[in-house]
Amino acid sequence: MSIKKAVAYLMCITMAAGLTGCGSDEESCSYSSTAAPIEGESFDAYESSADEADDGLDGSAAEDIAESPEAAPEQGVVHEEIDNSDKIGVLTAGEWNDNDNWGFFRNLISSGTITLPEYCFDVTRRIKVEITDGAGTPLPNVTAVLVDKDGNLVWSAVSGKDGAAYLFYPDTEPQELDFVNVVSGEASQQLPIEMNEQGDDGGQEDEQTSAINETMQAVLETPESLYEKMQVMFILDTTGSMGDEMLFLQSEFGSIAEAVGSDNIEYSVNFYRDKGDEYVTKCNPFTSDTAEISACLNAEIATGGGDHPEAVAEILTETLADTQWDSEAVKVAFLIFDAPPHSGTKSELDRAIHAASEQGIHVVPVVSSNSDRYTEIFARVLAVATNGTYVFLTDDSGVGGSHLEPIIGDYQVELLRDIIIRLIDDYRQVK
Repeated sequence: MSIKKAVAYLMCITMAAGLTGCGSDEESCSYSSTAAPIEGESFDAYESSADEADDGLDGSAAEDIAESPEAAPEQGVVHEEIDNSDKIGVLTAGEWNDNDNWGFFRNLISSGTITLPEYCFDVTRRIKVEITDGAGTPLPNVTAVLVDKDGNLVWSAVSGKDGAAYLFYPDTEPQELDFVNVVSGEASQQLPIEMNEQGDDGGQEDEQTSAINETMQAVLETPESLYEKMQVMFILDTTGSMGDEMLFLQSEFGSIAEAVGSDNIEYSVNFYRDKGDEYVTKCNPFTSDTAEISACLNAEIATGGGDHPEAVAEILTETLADTQWDSEAVKVAFLIFDAPPHSGTKSELDRAIHAASEQGIHVVPVVSSNSDRYTEIFARVLAVATNGTYVFLTDDSGVGGSHLEPIIGDYQVELLRDIIIRLIDDYRQVK
């Protein structure tokens, strides 16, 4: 495997995302939605081609980066030879977890290197709650709720396998927040909001960083409760630019399912395109029948689309907010896509993200070829807010169009198939 040191330059611009709904009680391979286009929708930044928007930088910004070595660390790439004689199964990718590299991500924002797109949920104000039992063992599947002084729920999350839950709050006075309540069955603990001792800004220069102590520890006198069942969802952009990625999933799903094993696991595959196409969304229920999943995948072709943004918002509402997930299962959703949502639908997108966090759905965006910076930042924010991780295709396979270098630190190049299998195993609680 190779180690890559990615670029650290970028300026993001604004854009937006939108959402609608579909439940899990529809018949497999049959449901579709054809919402009408938004009247008068326009967003000039997305009228250009992916190549024109590739860097998300204008000329002056690029010159500023060129004159500022500290803004763009030296790029070093070391590649290991990967056999790509079979072009179907050798898509290569990397992974980056911004929650695990929070200082890096926050510094990108505070330095102005990146700007969150307008449609993105604002993840800059985060509280990490570390939940353990009396012996110090991390407790998964514990609910953590952030409450304000008026008793309103601000954010709700479920702890992952490492016992960490991530809560987010709006740009408000820290004094308006009251406490975090941590609950598992009959056990609970209320954690008061604490302020940093260094001063109003916690000793940091970033004005957005509140005085709140952004790491809390909760100890519950309750045994570890693990979920035996797991639900894995694939959400796939099926517009014309996604042919390589669709062929990958069609050819490799059976291999992935075999490697993961069939015990206590269900899958769902869901597809989307855009307004004006044959369908906008097509959703399917969870099933343990992998042959049925393969049949749904093999029935799809990559076609349609046209303009840059796609119906990302609609499919996220349907799959994250309006689909019935099992409350006692580990939940992972892989979003495989290459374009951002349309503008003007931020409220629906926020609803979908909040629903995913509240249910403990780990969203794993997989950003494909010909994507731009807007899509990268959107994907990373989505992963941060749902305790997921960010996956991106690379050029190492030689398959498909050019793949944008993300603005991250060192990462390993792996086969996409191997990353998907590894992440499913990493999230799984009982094997």
